[in-house]
Amino acid sequence: MKILMVCLGNICRSPLAHGVLQHLANEKGLNWEIDSAGTGDWHVGQAPDRRSIAVAKKYGVDISKQQAQFFIADFFEKYDHILVMDSQNYADVLALAKTEEQKRKVKLFLLDNAVPDPYYDSNLFEPVYSMIERRCQELIHELA
Repeated sequence: MKILMVCLGNICRSPLAHGVLQHLANEKGLNWEIDSAGTGDWHVGQAPDRRSIAVAKKYGVDISKQQAQFFIADFFEKYDHILVMDSQNYADVLALAKTEEQKRKVKLFLLDNAVPDPYYDSNLFEPVYSMIERRCQELIHELA
């Protein structure tokens, strides 16, 4: 199974979701490929935000080797599930979909809410990590 996590800059939320879900899938022996991308291209090639790296490391997840990439339409063919962090990311990704099948692959990461962007508020990294970790546990059960 191939899953793509998407946020705005691909340096805070989606790298955390990418790292946590890959970590959990590996622990369960699942042969899943997890990646992440951003709908904005400002940080392409950069490592995740140092605060994301730190909070992930605190919980035993290493995301330091990830590199930000820009979401492109080709990803609809590569991934089975495309999970986005908020409604703006959802709209931006759907705008690139050409078929109904592609549109069906796109879902909000949290079914009923947005994952807050912690970029401008360092106090949000811990609660955002908790939200992401909880949802990743659910995804393991839903998709395995």
